[in-house]
Amino acid sequence: MNDAAEPPKTAVIVEDDPDIRHLLADVLESAGFATVSVGNGIDGVRAVVAHQPLITTLDVNMPGIDGFEAARRIRRQSDTYIIMLTGLEEEADVVLGLGAGADEYVVKPFRPRELRARIEALLRRPRAGESGGTAPAAGREGAQPTLSAPDTEADVLISTRTDVATVLRDDEVPAPDAGWLAHRDLHLDPESRLVRMAGDELDLTRTEFDLLAALMESKRRVRSKADLTLVLRGESYVTSYFVGDADKRAIEAHMTNLRRKLGDNPANPRYIETVRGVGYRMTSEFSAS
Repeated sequence: MNDAAEPPKTAVIVEDDPDIRHLLADVLESAGFATVSVGNGIDGVRAVVAHQPLITTLDVNMPGIDGFEAARRIRRQSDTYIIMLTGLEEEADVVLGLGAGADEYVVKPFRPRELRARIEALLRRPRAGESGGTAPAAGREGAQPTLSAPDTEADVLISTRTDVATVLRDDEVPAPDAGWLAHRDLHLDPESRLVRMAGDELDLTRTEFDLLAALMESKRRVRSKADLTLVLRGESYVTSYFVGDADKRAIEAHMTNLRRKLGDNPANPRYIETVRGVGYRMTSEFSAS
């Protein structure tokens, strides 16, 4: 019998409305979290730095700094999962929130059951600092995991991290046994969660990585926005979890950010193309650039 008590999971709630703060605390505490609640963005950043929580909920409209700026400051210092809550429904606000480092975007009013489901889905996804069950290291979004002693040549390339361009040239495809996915000069390793484009390492958020991995694994098969939402939640088929318009707008926002980092023009895509009215898929390997 192990006498060591497992430390409680911590969640920080950043919300200026006391009623919503209490509701969020009830939902998170029922999910097994110890909660820390604050009423403004500055205190929220300080609370995250002090407690390094697993989950952070952020209101957008708050006194002092807003939720977008709070998310940016938090992301520079922590890999906490960030859920933004707001009454705003414009796509531009979704793009701003996700671009600032948020992992989820929930529109008020929300159902406690839906929020609980979103939290459970987030916890099934790897944090930015996780690799093979190692403890997450505090760091900004997209920080790469610290690897143990390398077992393969691919691990040596990842762990040394010196002059990547001399190791992996522009169009060099990693060895098949390395487990990398490849599309043109874009290479993705699901195990180490590394992405390289023309030999240069890309700094993607965990959500952008998961979306790109899903599309690269599917190749020319179209993935709908609802399908990609379920991928991010860790569900392989439609369940009782509802996929609404806000979820689909969030996928569009993540895709906008991903394409920007890839330097991909939606009107003439090199990597990801939109199938209007259906979803997204990788471009043909042989189409014109």
